[in-house]
Amino acid sequence: MNGKNIVLVPSDNPMWHEFYSGYVADPMMSDVPYVYDYEACEAAYVRKMADATRKYFSIVDSGKVVGEIYLKHIDWEAGSAEFGIAMIDDSVKGKGFGTEAIELLLKYAFGVLGLETMIATAVLRNVRSQHVLGKLGFVYTHSDVKFKYYELKRAWAGSAG
Repeated sequence: MNGKNIVLVPSDNPMWHEFYSGYVADPMMSDVPYVYDYEACEAAYVRKMADATRKYFSIVDSGKVVGEIYLKHIDWEAGSAEFGIAMIDDSVKGKGFGTEAIELLLKYAFGVLGLETMIATAVLRNVRSQHVLGKLGFVYTHSDVKFKYYELKRAWAGSAG
């Protein structure tokens, strides 16, 4: 899926390892530093690619993997899924890549897969993610001790649907 600045490509094994070998954990998401381990990364790739309720895409800028975005908990009967996104490190944040990747994923989820509802979560302290979700039309539904929860219906999605 081509955007203005980035491309979403179905994740393959080399892209998976490219992302995780360069990944720096966002302190907004985790207080624990990420340490790349080839075998653990490989096992995660095999396990996650075998899960029919997930679809993974690499976010690519100028031929380089700069992030990962995915659908998870795809429920075909309910017509819903949740998405997750991670950027490789701070050097690629603030450039609009994440927002554009979410827009492309929404077009895919609503237009190609025919889903009706997209669910998103944002860590309470991650104000940047909360802002992006609001900007894209997601509606806040509730919070718990760790997350804010959002929902976007295909009917609300405007240009994303």
